[in-house]
Amino acid sequence: MLSQPPLWLVIVAFVCAIGPLVFFHELGHYLAARVLGVGAEVFSIGFGTEITGWTDKRGTRWKVGWLPLGGYVRFVGDDERAGQGESGALPENAFAGRPVWQRFLIVLAGPAANFVLAILIFAGFFAAFGMPSTPPLVTGIQPGSAAATAGLRIGDRVQSIDGEATESFEDVRRIVAIRPGADVTIRIERNGQSELVRTRLGSQMEKDSFGQQFQTGLLGVYALGQEMRPVPVLRLIPEATKYTYTLTATTIVGLKQMIGGERSFDDAGGPVKIAQIAGQQALLGPLHFVQLLALLSINLGFINLLPVPVLDGGHLLFYTVEAVRRRPMSIQAQEWAFRGGLALLLALLLFTTVNDLGSFGVWERLGRLIG
Repeated sequence: MLSQPPLWLVIVAFVCAIGPLVFFHELGHYLAARVLGVGAEVFSIGFGTEITGWTDKRGTRWKVGWLPLGGYVRFVGDDERAGQGESGALPENAFAGRPVWQRFLIVLAGPAANFVLAILIFAGFFAAFGMPSTPPLVTGIQPGSAAATAGLRIGDRVQSIDGEATESFEDVRRIVAIRPGADVTIRIERNGQSELVRTRLGSQMEKDSFGQQFQTGLLGVYALGQEMRPVPVLRLIPEATKYTYTLTATTIVGLKQMIGGERSFDDAGGPVKIAQIAGQQALLGPLHFVQLLALLSINLGFINLLPVPVLDGGHLLFYTVEAVRRRPMSIQAQEWAFRGGLALLLALLLFTTVNDLGSFGVWERLGRLIG
């Protein structure tokens, strides 16, 4: 078992993980705005007091803030009232004066950039190492397992689990892992015939390389080794896109499980947990760290698409309403919505931070000191 990374590595790894992801996200907004002729006043990585920065020939201030927990691009006319000149008219390159479809695309470009980054990372991995593609053939069954109860046999080919196609054994592992104790329907191919079986998945506690425990689903089937399939150059982006879509779908399933009470909210991690994981993956090596960047990029893109005011998804929701109503929501309604969204995000940040500290045993040790 590996020891936990030192604090300095955790901090450095966290900054090196969040910084590029935020930069790429905001770069998506910025480039879309440039294409559509919208001016940018500030491009900031991090919040708070500026540490360093410069102003380009277009008048955009590029800067780095001291708090590396996000970033933003402030466009000309982001605030309708602040963007107006003495005549009361918006500048020609103002964001607020653009048609709703242009504003929608500029906002959407941020999360889209995070998915593009993940696709590029996975495409690079597939080009260098090949794509995991072990056939979903059952070569071994654990006695007394969910597979044994369902009547699976050696030689069966798993075609789908709960309607989700399993093109490889890696798909079987992924689908089962996030459904501990769940009742599932499995479609198998046996002797050229397709059959449906039902079973309840098992559940087990596993430990990672750093001794951290997590619960995972268990079907109880095995495959011989792992096959890495070479990917032709022209198939790299399509395969990487498909893989990114699959991981995004898995994230959605996990969120639904938490909302539905099937999975504990203890599994939700905040900045502290992300920092710890970043430090651990950096300790394991650059390949593990880059893989983490791809996963975090997917999560950042997905979270920003949630229809919560303050997030990009909240803006997209407002623009959709504006397109349907043919007029924007009132300034007062938007302000109240953003206040509610900000309160929700702050509450979530507080919850996940308390949760993270609890997973590290902070509250238990504090209780012993007080007691």
